[in-house]
Amino acid sequence: MKLMTTLLIVVWLAAPAMAADEEATSGPWAGKASLGYLATSGNTDNSNLNTAFEIGYTAGNWAHIFDASAIFATEDSATTAEAYAAGWKSERKLSEVNFLYGRLNWRKDRFSGYDQQFAQTVGYGRRLIDKERHTLNGEVGLGARQSELADGTDENEAILTGGLYYKWALSETTTFTQDLLVESGSENTYLESKTALSASLVGDLALVVSYTIKSNSDVPAGTEKTDTFTALALEYAF
Repeated sequence: MKLMTTLLIVVWLAAPAMAADEEATSGPWAGKASLGYLATSGNTDNSNLNTAFEIGYTAGNWAHIFDASAIFATEDSATTAEAYAAGWKSERKLSEVNFLYGRLNWRKDRFSGYDQQFAQTVGYGRRLIDKERHTLNGEVGLGARQSELADGTDENEAILTGGLYYKWALSETTTFTQDLLVESGSENTYLESKTALSASLVGDLALVVSYTIKSNSDVPAGTEKTDTFTALALEYAF
């Protein structure tokens, strides 16, 4: 049996990364983009693509963040994973540790049992840990969610939300993050956990490995409640 595995992670060109070594003037805008691709061939042909984009704007006591991501995988020409997500969050700082927020979350996952879910929430957040190497934010909120199931039915419900967002600077070049989001309503509870380790390569270019868990408590018959995604990608911060 012959198995040849080729790992291709697409980079935005080396020149911009090298140029990032020079000190840049900070401004209200900040963002990051990542892209990873894995292909295997032999007895089984597999390929998967993961990409993500985030951009933020901060002015005074306000901060706004837009993010989007996509995951796509095939095995022997059959699609085995296809998921998309986009979100918007606005924060209003009340003090050094307290803030209010509003969030929009849209998700589409072909294999989750939910064709798409759209949630709108507002809430309160607090910086629970603020150390040199460790930070932890906690959030609680409420709102509404509209869902379209794969079997054609619709769900509209009020939801309560909670979130924990942890960051650990292991060194000057390595960072560990753990994000947890829960949306709970009368029809379904959605949970998303993302664990990631980022290691700087050169300038603003980093290698990121992540493990994501997405779970719905109530899904159509014959559908798994939990999906997991392991991703390896290059990330460029700007």
